[in-house]
Amino acid sequence: MALGIAGAYDRAITVFSPQGRLYQVEYALETVRSGSTAMAIVSREGCVLAVEERLHTKLQNMEYSWKLFQVDEHIGAVAAGLNSDARVLVDNARIRAQILRLAYEERPTVEAITKYVGDIMQMYTQHAGVRPFGVAILFGGVDDTGVRVFYTEPSGMVLEYDAWAIGRGAEKVKEILEAEYRGDMSLEEAINLALKSLVESAEKLDENWTVRLATIPVSTQRFEVASFEELKMRLEPLLKTRKGES
Repeated sequence: MALGIAGAYDRAITVFSPQGRLYQVEYALETVRSGSTAMAIVSREGCVLAVEERLHTKLQNMEYSWKLFQVDEHIGAVAAGLNSDARVLVDNARIRAQILRLAYEERPTVEAITKYVGDIMQMYTQHAGVRPFGVAILFGGVDDTGVRVFYTEPSGMVLEYDAWAIGRGAEKVKEILEAEYRGDMSLEEAINLALKSLVESAEKLDENWTVRLATIPVSTQRFEVASFEELKMRLEPLLKTRKGES
């Protein structure tokens, strides 16, 4: 009988275990931990969003990014976990951003968008017949309150960070960030730190591994995606160093 009860906690999303845990939410977090590494950094000159991507086949279109998203002209997002879940949540964030613009005639803040997505994720932890979203998302941008980065996960929790990472290489990236991040970094320094962190945390570096990166500078307050040519130039010395060490 005890085994049956334990199994019920394991299967039912709306039932707490005796220890106060929702196992399905914890399983969703494991999906996030096994996803591609993504990160965001706040600098004095803007926000940096970066994520590693791996091509599944040579036939895949390299121009299409499925882990880096533009939410509004001044807000972007990167995700780790189930990308299909991320895409649906980002679409909701985009709609919410436009609703706030029309309702209040002002740009939405990064915090407001993240909290809205967090509310959706939390709702999927308390209804039968659904499952939690198997994704965590970092939202970053520049709004009237400054340069901001927020994190939300399957439980619906929302936190703000100056720099943060999610996905399989997150622990290694956090070590690098804690050692090298400074609040007064320039945008250029933040870009270099993001790329260095992703290269050093990558499990396997081959021709299928790549990085997507976007910035939202304070000067323009517009989402800008780095070109393949720029990223190749920046990554080349970092990749040589990493391969030399190994």
